[in-house]
Amino acid sequence: MILKKHLLENISISDICDEYGLHSIVLYRWEKQFFENGTRPFEKEEVSHTKRLERKISILKDKLNKKNEVLSELMEEHVKLKKTLGEV
Repeated sequence: MILKKHLLENISISDICDEYGLHSIVLYRWEKQFFENGTRPFEKEEVSHTKRLERKISILKDKLNKKNEVLSELMEEHVKLKKTLGEV
């Protein structure tokens, strides 16, 4: 919020520092960090979204594997039953 006042509302650093009791070095450090890392919040969101999708894919793959295992067991039992009934 403080940095926003300086950048968007064009309030001087000295006025902001007086208002909030800050040393100008602090505000300049914040400004430097903002410009060096300004895109990071957007990157984190993208990474987080990607991780959620990867997790969802992993869960769906596990469910599919379990269903395939159950289907395989049922088919095996079906074939055994057919053999005992002499249908195969």
